[in-house]
Amino acid sequence: MMGDVEQHKVVSLDRGLFLVNYKSADDLASPPHVTVVPAQGHEGRMELIMHPDASEPTLWQPNSGLMVRVNTPGTLQIQVQPMRPGGSRAAMVRIEPIQSGRAPLVAQSEHTALHSNVVIEGLKVLGHVAGRGDVIAAPNTWIAGPTAPSRIEGIALDWPEKPVGLDIRYAVQFANGQAGSGKMVSLGTFAGTRGRALPITGVVLEISGTDRFEFVAEATFLNAPTLRAIGKRVVLSGPTSREPLVGIRMGINRIAATDNVVVPAKPARKSVGSGRVRVFRSRARQESSVG
Repeated sequence: MMGDVEQHKVVSLDRGLFLVNYKSADDLASPPHVTVVPAQGHEGRMELIMHPDASEPTLWQPNSGLMVRVNTPGTLQIQVQPMRPGGSRAAMVRIEPIQSGRAPLVAQSEHTALHSNVVIEGLKVLGHVAGRGDVIAAPNTWIAGPTAPSRIEGIALDWPEKPVGLDIRYAVQFANGQAGSGKMVSLGTFAGTRGRALPITGVVLEISGTDRFEFVAEATFLNAPTLRAIGKRVVLSGPTSREPLVGIRMGINRIAATDNVVVPAKPARKSVGSGRVRVFRSRARQESSVG
């Protein structure tokens, strides 16, 4: 019967922890049940954390829920099925991202919303390394670094697929106020020196034009702990701001979306009650719903 057909909705989730909360149903006497499973082929990307008394990832009534731990961005499938033949298939399920605590950053961070930790593809990072020349790395890949420290004398960023309206600038700093120290340059421009043996002692990264992206960067300075910074503007330097940069890796994160998506379910027989399926994507303090 058409009224008994399951309703499916797929939701794309970034890396993180999410609460899937069955909030309410139109028919409280015979509420539909909701099954939560990874999409086919995405089983290895996430794991479901259920109540210890649950044997399957099915939410049988409102005010029940489970957790989804997403290790690699993937797709979650929400299946809604009526409790009885011809019954209601209208259920509201909220998918709420849970923000993790984070240690203080040695950087200036202007955004405190949920971070998706998804590195943008297509970004290229160039570092001019003493004794090696120009080294080009993919996002989130070390140039020199903790296991192979070497003096870095210049950097450049390139992102051919950069969204329109997004502005990226960066600067390097030298000891003793060398010419060009601290000068902000645009995407694709080399900042630093080649063949002059002038080590970098600081890096500044800025991104503007949209709230959907931010920098994530790590840097190692000589005889100093590795620093990690996340934000729309980050500043990396050693304890005295004079230590040479001997390793860096950086990327650009896409921050969790705030767009609302409304998708109607396939209609059942006219005599059957509402079968709407709604999905709302949101930030940590807002709500995502399937209803």
